[in-house]
This record gives sequence, structure tokens and C-alpha cells, in this order.
Amino acid sequence: MGAKLSAGLLMYRINQGTLEVLIAHMGGPYWARKDAGAWSIPKGEYDEGEDPRLAALREFAEEMGSAPPPGELVELGAVVQPSGKVITAYALRGDFDATTVVSNEFEMEWPRGSGVMRSFPEVDRADWFDAATARGKLVKGQVPFIERLALVLWERGESFSETRRSATW
Repeated sequence: MGAKLSAGLLMYRINQGTLEVLIAHMGGPYWARKDAGAWSIPKGEYDEGEDPRLAALREFAEEMGSAPPPGELVELGAVVQPSGKVITAYALRGDFDATTVVSNEFEMEWPRGSGVMRSFPEVDRADWFDAATARGKLVKGQVPFIERLALVLWERGESFSETRRSATW
């Protein structure tokens, strides 16, 4: 049996010359009081042989509560996480109302050892952040996707800054 496979969608926009990305805060009691390193691109597992593009679109809809807008999916490649999971991500330029997020749920025993099963949302909120801020909020293993997105945009001749106060890439 190989590594677990996951596919995700990094939605982005250029807002007043600044690159912004949509990321989601992970739900559940472990992440409730954490911010730095507690955010993720909308993603989820898929089976070997399944099209990761379709999985990324499906998982976005499950975690965000509605499908992403139509548009060109730009491959950002795969990154192996410290856990061994392999995440394949795609970028999509568009807009999405982060205030409308309604995530699917998962069950876990909480408090641990209590025998009580409780449901928690996979994602408890989402928001748009400039690329520099998002780097500090994302789990470390997903930060390379922001770098890859910036490189793709730079190669396409897009003009943007990482933050509202920094120089253009």
C-alpha cells in the first residue's frame, strides 16, 4: 500500500495589485485555539487511479460548502508532507465568498478517552490573505504551493506584490 494521496485547490486573486489566496482554518478541538500553522488549502484524500483534478474540485466543494467558480486549473505539482501524505494542488483564479463556508463534518471521540463521539466541521472558517500572511498561517508542508503559484504567475507576466507594503515580485 502506497502513501495516502490528497488533492487540493488554491484559489487566488489579484486584489489592488496584491496576490491573495483563499485558505481554510482546520476544524475540531485540536485546532480551535491555533492560528499560525493551523490553516490549509481546501483538500482531501482520493484513491489511486482517480483523477486528482476532479478530486480537488470535489474536496473544495465538500470543505467550502459550494463548488469553486469555473476557470482554468493550473497544476502546482505534488508535495510530500512530513506524514508521508502526497498532496497534489491546483491553482484557480477566481473569487469566492469566504463568509458562506459550510464544511462537511467528521466524528471523533472528545474529550479523548471519554467514549463520547462528537461531530466537528473539517473547516471552521476560510478567508483571503495576502501571500506573505498566508505563508505564516498555512501548515508548513503546504507553503511550497504559494511559492509555486507566485512563480507560475511571474512566468505568465502577472504583476503583483506579495503584500500591500512590499515590492513587486
